[in-house]
Amino acid sequence: MSFENYIEKSGKNLRYGYTTGSCAALAAKAAAEMLLTGNKLKNVSIMTPKGFEVNVELHDIEITKDYASCSVQKDAGDDPDITHENFIYARVCKNKKAGVHIDGGKGVGRVTRPGLDQPVGNAAINSVPRKMIDAEVSAICDKYNYDGGMDVIISVPNGEELARKTFNSQIGIVGGISILGTSGIVEPQSAQALLDCIELELKAYNAENINYVVLTPGNYGETFLGGFEKLKNPPMVKISNFVGDSLKYAMKLNFKYILLVGHIGKFAKLAGGITNTHSDYGDCRVELIAAHAALCGAKKDTIEKIMNSVTTDDCISHLDEAGIRDEVLKSMLKKIQYHIARKVNDDVKIGALIFSNKYGFLGQTEEAAEVIEYIKNKEFSNGK
Repeated sequence: MSFENYIEKSGKNLRYGYTTGSCAALAAKAAAEMLLTGNKLKNVSIMTPKGFEVNVELHDIEITKDYASCSVQKDAGDDPDITHENFIYARVCKNKKAGVHIDGGKGVGRVTRPGLDQPVGNAAINSVPRKMIDAEVSAICDKYNYDGGMDVIISVPNGEELARKTFNSQIGIVGGISILGTSGIVEPQSAQALLDCIELELKAYNAENINYVVLTPGNYGETFLGGFEKLKNPPMVKISNFVGDSLKYAMKLNFKYILLVGHIGKFAKLAGGITNTHSDYGDCRVELIAAHAALCGAKKDTIEKIMNSVTTDDCISHLDEAGIRDEVLKSMLKKIQYHIARKVNDDVKIGALIFSNKYGFLGQTEEAAEVIEYIKNKEFSNGK
């Protein structure tokens, strides 16, 4: 059954979904009731922390004298979530020890590094989903006057495969996905989930007393760094478009050396002080390159070619034709440094490096050399 709740964004009605945490709570509630009554249920409902009721159909029902289990299909609504339409299972059995005891089974990750929502060794079932599961199963126990304990095992059969498409391995969660959600509801096209992941990764490094980090928007940066000889295996966080927010988190966690590594298509915007590089917040790449070209004495026809360019690689080719590439990029990098330095504390060393998939390394701010050297020495001293 479809979850029909909507939010308007950019003139479109987008459908909410519900989290893996809600799915786990729904399945656990149903399994607990079927265990205590012996009766199969067709569907189950819960009220999420956000205040939306979720009512779902149950699948894969199994009831024995020792346990009951079932699954709930995840519905991410109009959010591009990799767990969409996958099944979250709960298996519930009685325990003589009072309380609800929650653990992860197949396909649910296990925490291996400090600084995350759960301590090392625990299943990666976050605090809010745990509270939801506990509350729903406890309510069923009260309903049927059962005063014993309950063991709840949450599993996701293909969770290990799904986890390869997430940040889990980078933050120290192995063996599967995390069971997540703070509101129980997935807001379509939500940036908050990604911001939460960025903060989690930074916290994980912070918990290991690492005070330096490389921030890069995504796969292009990761690929470039893989061939960047000056740094072999630095602590790295993918930050998508959220340069400003990521620097804010890094300041809160007292990072002291930060290197931003990005494609010129995104980082050209930093020269204009735009620290959310999504096109919704400004697509002024060619205009900024043209402005710096003008400052460096470019002729009118070169400026017009840059202004009419479709890509930043096209802009670079026009700078090369005019013989002013290095001068223009140096001017832009100086301005990039000015804007990123304003986002961090005075005692923080920060630098930026830009590249192009076509042209490779394009340049770095003057301050980047010191940051790179510090990270390089730390990598060497750590035996990397």
